[in-house]
Amino acid sequence: MKKIIKTAKIFLSTYYAYMLEYRAELVLWVLSSSLPFIMMGIWIEAAIKGEFPLDKLQFSRYFLAVFIVRSITPVWVIFDFEREVIEGKLSPKLLQPIDPVWHHVAGHISERFARGLFVLGLILLFFVLYPQAFWLPNFGNLLLFLIVVLMALVLRFLIQYTLAMCAFWTERARAIEQLWLLPYMFLSGITAPLEVFPEMVLKIVLWTPLPYLIHFPASLLVGLPVDVGRGLLVMFVWSVIFFALNRWLWRLGLKQYSGMGA
Repeated sequence: MKKIIKTAKIFLSTYYAYMLEYRAELVLWVLSSSLPFIMMGIWIEAAIKGEFPLDKLQFSRYFLAVFIVRSITPVWVIFDFEREVIEGKLSPKLLQPIDPVWHHVAGHISERFARGLFVLGLILLFFVLYPQAFWLPNFGNLLLFLIVVLMALVLRFLIQYTLAMCAFWTERARAIEQLWLLPYMFLSGITAPLEVFPEMVLKIVLWTPLPYLIHFPASLLVGLPVDVGRGLLVMFVWSVIFFALNRWLWRLGLKQYSGMGA
């Protein structure tokens, strides 16, 4: 156990230092996550002119929660993994007595700490501009939110890391991520809360992993009604499916891998 803790500290401190070298890039990453604030303005205007399940105050809080969730759950492992396979950089990592995935995990965790102050600054600015939207979630909702948002991060990572396995067979694995991005943007709750979707579409979407990556944790944070039991169950089932698929593709991919030094 001591060896595991020591290794984890080394990985996290190393990747944290690496992330701090690119502070300007982190700022750009945070600003690029501001789409929810743009959508907030659109839906608040729509709520004023029409009838929707949420009022303008709920819309503003919801999209702030979406921003927070997106700031915790971004994943880019497919781009790093594709480059490692194509350039042969995966080969030396395969010689280490640790699964290469932990390099990516450490990088993603360290990035959250590195960008934390930038995210907090935008949240404070939001409440300065929209003081009427300020609220404090109750302790139960906040605790449940933290659990669910971590599960969403794990699920998002498993999905993208599984898609990244295609890099063993194609040099354009990131193209698959771009195809996945379209339904992710529209059906996860980023561009619109699922409450405004037609009932038939909503019934289908709720069986996919998409709503549980953004909408589910965001709704918990602002107190919108959600089926917690079903949400946790669906997230767990999809996580198991993608984990099993990932390990299967990993074993097949290693037999296919022919990068420099392999």
